[in-house]
Amino acid sequence: MPTSSAAVRLVEERDDAPRARPFLKWVGGKGQLLDQYRPLFPKRFGRYFEPFVGGAAVFFHLRTSTSVDLDAALTDVNEELVNCYRVVRDEVEPLIQVLQGHRYDRDHYYAVRGLEPRDMSHVERAARTVFLNRSGFNGLYRVNQEGRFNVPFGRFTKPKICDAENLRTCSSALRGVHLAVRDFSKVADDVNPGDFVYLDPPYPPVSATANFTSYIPGGFNWADQLRLYEVFCTLAQKRAFVMLSCSDVPQIRHVYRDFSIDSVQASRSINSRATGRGKVGEIVVRNY
Repeated sequence: MPTSSAAVRLVEERDDAPRARPFLKWVGGKGQLLDQYRPLFPKRFGRYFEPFVGGAAVFFHLRTSTSVDLDAALTDVNEELVNCYRVVRDEVEPLIQVLQGHRYDRDHYYAVRGLEPRDMSHVERAARTVFLNRSGFNGLYRVNQEGRFNVPFGRFTKPKICDAENLRTCSSALRGVHLAVRDFSKVADDVNPGDFVYLDPPYPPVSATANFTSYIPGGFNWADQLRLYEVFCTLAQKRAFVMLSCSDVPQIRHVYRDFSIDSVQASRSINSRATGRGKVGEIVVRNY
């Protein structure tokens, strides 16, 4: 993980670097919100921590769209997700070769979904994760109580399962980045004053048909949200820059009422009913 006492550095956007894009579709992915987020990022910071890595859109933006040589740690409790990032970082060419052997086909999808990841090599596991993500319903990642991936086959027109160019760009962006399977609560152990911590947890549902928090067995419940609030406060007390994204629901606004809250608008397509998709309100909470 980042351990250097990095000097706080000015963040300046540049256009000459190859821009990595998230190679995974992810519920609540932040790529579409970067224009709204840019004014909210700290202008100067040291190291970067993201304990809910997801699609890593914010990380890839900061890594390849700024002049900062980012000293970063990306963590998550989802073992398959972290394995995927490690393979993209360390073994992108073998990953591309395996991905090119997959095909967008219903029977093939369910055959791959039924495989036991622990019986596969880490490269095969990563390819399985990318393939299921690119071929499954709305790019959803969901597991049952036994931890088995249970997303149905998606309906797409020629989905791009293997974007070799972007995978290579992402691999370059991930070089030197610390990756680990870790609970979000541990992030406070490593943060120093001036570091930037971005928190993007599974959101509390805004409606009965929009509850998609089962990224791990047991999901992410209200007790976890309150644990996260305690972590947010601890990080703020350590004088780190802390930024949290969440759905705009009264309970979250109440919990974080002593901090700065900004509203943003996102497009979401993961609702189980087509009539429930479209623009939704989200909030960004900051201590600075």
